[in-house]
Amino acid sequence: MDTRFSNIFNLTQDQAIALLQTPLDDLEDKTDRYIAASHLVNFPGERTVNALIEAIHNPDPHLYNKITRRKAIESLGRLKANVALPVICSCLSDEDIYTVENAVWAIGEIGTEDETILEEIAKLLDKPQQSYRVIIQTLAKFNYQPALDRIRPFVNSDNEPIASSAIAAVARFSGDYSQIDQVVAFLKHQNVNARRACIQDLIDAKYYDAIPQIARCAVSIVFRLRGIRLLADAGKEIGKITFTQIEPFLDQMIKDHPNDLDLVHEYQEIPPTEFLIQELYNTDFGRCYLATKTLIDNYGEQIEAELIKSYNDEAHNDYGAHYHVIKLLGWLKSEAGYEIVVEALNNRRPQFQKSRTAAAIALANYGDQKAIPLIQEALNTKVWELKYACLMALKELGEENLQSYVIDEDYWMVKGKGNQ
Repeated sequence: MDTRFSNIFNLTQDQAIALLQTPLDDLEDKTDRYIAASHLVNFPGERTVNALIEAIHNPDPHLYNKITRRKAIESLGRLKANVALPVICSCLSDEDIYTVENAVWAIGEIGTEDETILEEIAKLLDKPQQSYRVIIQTLAKFNYQPALDRIRPFVNSDNEPIASSAIAAVARFSGDYSQIDQVVAFLKHQNVNARRACIQDLIDAKYYDAIPQIARCAVSIVFRLRGIRLLADAGKEIGKITFTQIEPFLDQMIKDHPNDLDLVHEYQEIPPTEFLIQELYNTDFGRCYLATKTLIDNYGEQIEAELIKSYNDEAHNDYGAHYHVIKLLGWLKSEAGYEIVVEALNNRRPQFQKSRTAAAIALANYGDQKAIPLIQEALNTKVWELKYACLMALKELGEENLQSYVIDEDYWMVKGKGNQ
């Protein structure tokens, strides 16, 4: 379980449990119980599990209690608390569809071979207004074949993420991949949620042939790297994937230049720099990449001062825009931005990890060998994509003996890069 972003509330286990057990009317901030339920994933053990189960049993119909119950279910799923399965299963009949959704997801995380539970989940496909995507994904995860005929109608859903999950599930159950190209096509969908969702579905379907298209999908590098890593790891285990096959796509993604992406948006006319720089803050990375390309192609070094001002005003604390600004500074070889890039390479805040990867590549773009010791130091990390980016950067800066950096490396893709 990736816990890099979990421990941000600075609560002890006792404090979190005490908050969770405090009546809603006694709280100054009504979201405190939700925060406590979320934070308890940092403290695995019987006390935590019992406190979360107790929170689920709280019948208060108030909205803030509902969201606490949902989060408690999710946390139990993250903790893989098998002892909580009965109470989580009882939530499958809850009137709140989001509570049901979290219960289905949590059961998927905890795991079960009980077909009675799986049938209860499958029956939800016949109920209106449920979170069908999560239901389909969970049934596919457990390979619950009796659900196949109930999943099939959803391949024609008007909701793209639901249709995508259904097509992938049918492929897994039946071995019929004739419709999987429809899922691949969603990688170019204008809706960012459809693009993100289909990457997960291609992972679930173990459709290795989609790796080149995933690499070009205009979503955050986080989604693409995760997709290719999981597909490549699974493919390597059964001898279908080698490092040589995926190296070009990994390199392409780590560099993450908009010219190597299938952009899904366009401008009718070239916008001013003020608009384009503000677009770097968009939650749809497809729009960020279009803005980046437009800035590079049409404005070049003219934007250096504006870019640094935006960084100082806002982007230094916005992990999405931060990433795009760091990349742009590297492509512009901005001398005024050099220290910003160096700072990004050493930024240990969990949300800014992809900016460290961007910074390694940006420093290579400057072409100055004084960055070599900084990049060598950044190799001391557990984040595989940062290691990979550092190896790429070192090679770009003239380092020839990359093998020496991966002698003790365990992860096969990083080791593969060092041995090229």
